[in-house]
Amino acid sequence: MESAPVVHGLPGWNWSIKKVQRWVKQVFECEISRRTLCLLLQVQGLSWKKCQKVLKKADPERRAAYIQAFQTTFAQVCQKEVRLLYLDESHFHRDMDLGYTWAEKGKPAWRLSDCPSLQERIDWYGAYDFSNGQCFLWNQGGCNGENTVQFLQQLALWLAPDTCPTVIIWDGAPCHKARLVQDAAAALGFTLLPLPAYSPDLNPIEGLWKWMREDVTQNHCYATMRELFDACKAFIDRINADPLQVVSRLWPKFDLDPAFEKLLASK
Repeated sequence: MESAPVVHGLPGWNWSIKKVQRWVKQVFECEISRRTLCLLLQVQGLSWKKCQKVLKKADPERRAAYIQAFQTTFAQVCQKEVRLLYLDESHFHRDMDLGYTWAEKGKPAWRLSDCPSLQERIDWYGAYDFSNGQCFLWNQGGCNGENTVQFLQQLALWLAPDTCPTVIIWDGAPCHKARLVQDAAAALGFTLLPLPAYSPDLNPIEGLWKWMREDVTQNHCYATMRELFDACKAFIDRINADPLQVVSRLWPKFDLDPAFEKLLASK
Protein backbone atom coordinates (compact mmCIF):
# COMPACT_ATOMS: atom_id res chain seq x y z
CA MET A 1 0.00 0.00 0.00
CA GLU A 2 2.89 2.39 0.74
CA SER A 3 5.53 1.40 -1.83
CA ALA A 4 5.79 0.08 -5.39
CA PRO A 5 7.55 -3.14 -6.47
CA VAL A 6 10.45 -1.16 -8.01
CA VAL A 7 11.36 0.08 -4.54
CA HIS A 8 12.04 -3.53 -3.53
CA GLY A 9 14.03 -4.51 -6.61
CA LEU A 10 11.02 -5.98 -8.42
CA PRO A 11 9.81 -4.84 -11.86
CA GLY A 12 6.92 -2.46 -12.44
CA TRP A 13 4.61 -0.30 -10.36
CA ASN A 14 1.79 -2.74 -9.70
CA TRP A 15 1.66 -5.44 -7.04
CA SER A 16 0.51 -8.74 -8.58
CA ILE A 17 0.18 -11.92 -6.52
CA LYS A 18 3.33 -13.26 -8.14
CA LYS A 19 5.31 -10.18 -7.12
CA VAL A 20 3.99 -10.35 -3.55
CA GLN A 21 5.11 -14.00 -3.47
CA ARG A 22 8.61 -12.97 -4.55
CA TRP A 23 8.67 -10.19 -1.95
CA VAL A 24 7.63 -12.62 0.80
CA LYS A 25 10.39 -14.99 -0.27
CA GLN A 26 12.97 -12.17 -0.19
CA VAL A 27 11.95 -10.84 3.23
CA PHE A 28 10.83 -13.95 5.11
CA GLU A 29 12.77 -16.61 3.16
CA CYS A 30 9.74 -18.84 2.78
CA GLU A 31 7.35 -20.01 0.06
CA ILE A 32 3.62 -19.28 0.23
CA SER A 33 0.90 -20.50 -2.12
CA ARG A 34 -1.21 -18.12 -4.20
CA ARG A 35 -4.39 -19.30 -2.48
CA THR A 36 -3.01 -18.74 1.02
CA LEU A 37 -1.61 -15.36 0.03
CA CYS A 38 -4.98 -14.27 -1.39
CA LEU A 39 -6.71 -15.30 1.82
CA LEU A 40 -4.17 -13.38 3.92
CA LEU A 41 -4.65 -10.24 1.83
CA GLN A 42 -8.43 -10.51 2.13
CA VAL A 43 -8.18 -10.94 5.91
CA GLN A 44 -6.23 -7.67 5.96
CA GLY A 45 -9.16 -5.95 4.23
CA LEU A 46 -7.59 -5.84 0.77
CA SER A 47 -9.20 -6.74 -2.56
CA TRP A 48 -8.09 -6.81 -6.20
CA LYS A 49 -9.53 -3.76 -7.96
CA LYS A 50 -8.96 -1.50 -10.92
CA CYS A 51 -7.07 1.69 -10.09
CA GLN A 52 -8.64 5.07 -10.71
CA LYS A 53 -6.73 8.02 -12.06
CA VAL A 54 -6.48 11.19 -9.95
CA LEU A 55 -5.91 14.37 -11.98
CA LYS A 56 -3.34 16.18 -9.85
CA LYS A 57 -3.95 19.52 -11.58
CA ALA A 58 -7.48 19.73 -10.19
CA ASP A 59 -7.89 22.51 -7.62
CA PRO A 60 -9.80 21.34 -4.50
CA GLU A 61 -10.74 24.90 -3.53
CA ARG A 62 -12.28 25.62 -6.94
CA ARG A 63 -14.08 22.28 -6.86
CA ALA A 64 -15.54 23.12 -3.46
CA ALA A 65 -16.59 26.58 -4.68
CA TYR A 66 -18.29 25.03 -7.71
CA ILE A 67 -20.27 22.57 -5.57
CA GLN A 68 -21.42 25.44 -3.35
CA ALA A 69 -22.55 27.50 -6.36
CA PHE A 70 -24.22 24.44 -7.88
CA GLN A 71 -26.48 24.12 -4.85
CA THR A 72 -28.07 27.46 -5.78
CA THR A 73 -28.55 26.36 -9.38
CA PHE A 74 -30.10 23.07 -8.28
CA ALA A 75 -32.56 24.91 -6.02
CA GLN A 76 -33.64 26.94 -9.05
CA VAL A 77 -34.06 23.72 -11.03
CA CYS A 78 -36.29 22.29 -8.31
CA GLN A 79 -38.43 25.44 -8.43
CA LYS A 80 -38.52 25.14 -12.25
CA GLU A 81 -36.96 28.59 -12.53
CA VAL A 82 -34.20 27.34 -14.85
CA ARG A 83 -33.52 24.39 -17.11
CA LEU A 84 -30.15 22.72 -16.47
CA LEU A 85 -28.08 21.16 -19.26
CA TYR A 86 -24.68 19.49 -19.23
CA LEU A 87 -22.65 19.63 -22.48
CA ASP A 88 -19.58 17.76 -23.69
CA GLU A 89 -17.92 16.23 -26.75
CA SER A 90 -16.70 12.69 -27.37
CA HIS A 91 -15.18 10.61 -30.19
CA PHE A 92 -16.71 7.28 -31.21
CA HIS A 93 -14.59 5.06 -33.46
CA ARG A 94 -15.98 2.53 -35.90
CA ASP A 95 -13.74 -0.09 -34.32
CA MET A 96 -14.84 -1.78 -31.11
CA ASP A 97 -14.23 -0.85 -27.50
CA LEU A 98 -13.24 -3.99 -25.61
CA GLY A 99 -15.19 -5.04 -22.55
CA TYR A 100 -16.25 -8.03 -20.50
CA THR A 101 -18.72 -10.64 -21.80
CA TRP A 102 -19.85 -14.17 -20.98
CA ALA A 103 -17.83 -16.86 -22.77
CA GLU A 104 -17.17 -20.57 -22.56
CA LYS A 105 -14.79 -21.55 -19.77
CA GLY A 106 -11.24 -22.18 -20.86
CA LYS A 107 -11.70 -20.46 -24.22
CA PRO A 108 -10.99 -16.86 -25.29
CA ALA A 109 -13.84 -14.55 -26.30
CA TRP A 110 -12.82 -13.54 -29.81
CA ARG A 111 -14.41 -10.60 -31.64
CA LEU A 112 -13.58 -9.80 -35.27
CA SER A 113 -12.40 -6.33 -36.29
CA ASP A 114 -11.82 -5.19 -39.88
CA CYS A 115 -9.10 -2.80 -38.63
CA PRO A 116 -10.64 0.61 -39.46
CA SER A 117 -8.33 3.63 -39.35
CA LEU A 118 -8.36 6.05 -36.44
CA GLN A 119 -9.89 8.67 -38.76
CA GLU A 120 -13.06 6.58 -39.04
CA ARG A 121 -14.80 8.15 -36.10
CA ILE A 122 -17.72 10.41 -35.23
CA ASP A 123 -17.06 13.56 -33.21
CA TRP A 124 -20.27 13.89 -31.23
CA TYR A 125 -21.54 16.97 -29.45
CA GLY A 126 -23.82 15.90 -26.64
CA ALA A 127 -26.28 17.58 -24.29
CA TYR A 128 -27.88 16.10 -21.20
CA ASP A 129 -31.05 17.87 -20.07
CA PHE A 130 -31.01 17.11 -16.35
CA SER A 131 -34.31 18.90 -15.80
CA ASN A 132 -36.24 16.56 -18.11
CA GLY A 133 -34.11 13.43 -18.36
CA GLN A 134 -33.44 13.82 -22.08
CA CYS A 135 -30.27 13.63 -24.19
CA PHE A 136 -29.36 15.18 -27.54
CA LEU A 137 -26.62 14.28 -30.06
CA TRP A 138 -25.32 16.34 -32.96
CA ASN A 139 -22.43 15.93 -35.39
CA GLN A 140 -20.91 18.27 -37.97
CA GLY A 141 -17.27 17.27 -38.27
CA GLY A 142 -14.59 18.23 -35.76
CA CYS A 143 -15.13 20.00 -32.47
CA ASN A 144 -14.08 23.63 -33.00
CA GLY A 145 -15.47 27.12 -32.37
CA GLU A 146 -17.58 27.34 -35.54
CA ASN A 147 -19.13 23.92 -35.08
CA THR A 148 -19.75 24.62 -31.40
CA VAL A 149 -21.78 27.69 -32.38
CA GLN A 150 -23.82 25.57 -34.79
CA PHE A 151 -24.35 23.00 -32.04
CA LEU A 152 -25.69 25.65 -29.67
CA GLN A 153 -28.06 26.82 -32.39
CA GLN A 154 -29.30 23.27 -32.95
CA LEU A 155 -29.62 22.86 -29.21
CA ALA A 156 -31.85 25.94 -29.02
CA LEU A 157 -34.10 24.42 -31.69
CA TRP A 158 -34.23 21.15 -29.74
CA LEU A 159 -35.26 22.99 -26.56
CA ALA A 160 -37.98 25.02 -28.29
CA PRO A 161 -40.70 25.95 -27.62
CA ASP A 162 -39.68 25.82 -23.93
CA THR A 163 -38.85 29.39 -22.91
CA CYS A 164 -37.49 28.55 -19.45
CA PRO A 165 -34.05 30.16 -18.88
CA THR A 166 -31.31 27.63 -19.66
CA VAL A 167 -28.11 27.12 -17.65
CA ILE A 168 -25.35 25.19 -19.41
CA ILE A 169 -22.59 23.49 -17.47
CA TRP A 170 -19.50 22.45 -19.43
CA ASP A 171 -15.73 22.23 -19.12
CA GLY A 172 -13.06 24.72 -20.13
CA ALA A 173 -12.22 23.28 -23.56
CA PRO A 174 -10.75 25.89 -25.96
CA CYS A 175 -13.82 25.69 -28.23
CA HIS A 176 -15.99 26.55 -25.23
CA LYS A 177 -13.94 29.60 -24.30
CA ALA A 178 -13.81 31.04 -27.82
CA ARG A 179 -15.28 34.55 -28.06
CA LEU A 180 -17.62 33.66 -30.93
CA VAL A 181 -19.00 30.76 -28.85
CA GLN A 182 -19.49 32.93 -25.78
CA ASP A 183 -21.25 35.58 -27.87
CA ALA A 184 -23.47 32.99 -29.57
CA ALA A 185 -24.48 31.48 -26.23
CA ALA A 186 -25.41 34.92 -24.89
CA ALA A 187 -27.41 35.73 -28.02
CA LEU A 188 -29.35 32.48 -27.61
CA GLY A 189 -30.12 33.31 -23.99
CA PHE A 190 -27.91 30.60 -22.47
CA THR A 191 -26.19 31.15 -19.13
CA LEU A 192 -22.81 29.38 -19.07
CA LEU A 193 -21.51 27.85 -15.85
CA PRO A 194 -17.96 26.48 -16.34
CA LEU A 195 -16.75 23.44 -14.46
CA PRO A 196 -13.52 23.68 -12.46
CA ALA A 197 -10.53 22.52 -14.48
CA TYR A 198 -9.61 18.82 -14.57
CA SER A 199 -12.91 17.75 -13.00
CA PRO A 200 -14.70 15.37 -15.40
CA ASP A 201 -16.25 13.63 -12.40
CA LEU A 202 -18.44 16.71 -11.88
CA ASN A 203 -19.98 16.41 -15.35
CA PRO A 204 -22.59 13.59 -15.40
CA ILE A 205 -22.66 13.54 -19.21
CA GLU A 206 -19.37 11.63 -18.95
CA GLY A 207 -21.59 8.81 -17.71
CA LEU A 208 -23.64 9.10 -20.90
CA TRP A 209 -20.57 8.44 -23.04
CA LYS A 210 -19.66 5.41 -20.92
CA TRP A 211 -23.23 4.10 -21.11
CA MET A 212 -23.30 4.65 -24.87
CA ARG A 213 -20.04 2.79 -25.41
CA GLU A 214 -21.26 -0.15 -23.33
CA ASP A 215 -24.40 -0.47 -25.47
CA VAL A 216 -23.13 0.62 -28.90
CA THR A 217 -19.42 -0.01 -29.48
CA GLN A 218 -18.35 -2.47 -26.81
CA ASN A 219 -17.15 -5.72 -28.44
CA HIS A 220 -18.56 -4.78 -31.85
CA CYS A 221 -16.91 -3.34 -34.97
CA TYR A 222 -19.36 -1.64 -37.34
CA ALA A 223 -19.17 -2.36 -41.06
CA THR A 224 -19.74 1.28 -42.04
CA MET A 225 -19.77 4.73 -40.49
CA ARG A 226 -23.47 4.97 -41.36
CA GLU A 227 -24.20 1.92 -39.21
CA LEU A 228 -22.27 3.43 -36.31
CA PHE A 229 -24.09 6.76 -36.71
CA ASP A 230 -27.52 5.09 -36.77
CA ALA A 231 -26.68 2.91 -33.76
CA CYS A 232 -25.68 5.97 -31.70
CA LYS A 233 -28.87 7.81 -32.64
CA ALA A 234 -30.99 4.74 -31.87
CA PHE A 235 -29.37 4.48 -28.45
CA ILE A 236 -30.32 8.07 -27.62
CA ASP A 237 -33.89 7.55 -28.84
CA ARG A 238 -34.20 4.44 -26.68
CA ILE A 239 -32.96 5.97 -23.43
CA ASN A 240 -35.00 9.15 -23.99
CA ALA A 241 -38.12 6.99 -23.76
CA ASP A 242 -37.35 6.49 -20.05
CA PRO A 243 -36.43 9.88 -18.51
CA LEU A 244 -36.40 8.54 -14.95
CA GLN A 245 -33.76 5.97 -15.87
CA VAL A 246 -31.67 8.67 -17.55
CA VAL A 247 -31.74 10.97 -14.52
CA SER A 248 -31.12 8.10 -12.13
CA ARG A 249 -28.09 6.88 -14.06
CA LEU A 250 -26.69 10.36 -14.80
CA TRP A 251 -27.19 11.90 -11.38
CA PRO A 252 -24.77 14.78 -10.69
CA LYS A 253 -22.51 15.10 -7.67
CA PHE A 254 -23.78 17.24 -4.83
CA ASP A 255 -20.99 16.43 -2.38
CA LEU A 256 -17.25 15.86 -2.65
CA ASP A 257 -15.45 12.84 -1.22
CA PRO A 258 -13.15 14.20 1.53
CA ALA A 259 -10.63 11.40 0.98
CA PHE A 260 -10.40 12.17 -2.74
CA GLU A 261 -10.14 15.92 -2.17
CA LYS A 262 -7.42 15.31 0.40
CA LEU A 263 -5.36 13.63 -2.33
CA LEU A 264 -5.70 16.74 -4.47
CA ALA A 265 -4.80 19.05 -1.58
CA SER A 266 -1.66 17.04 -0.78
CA LYS A 267 -0.20 17.19 -4.30
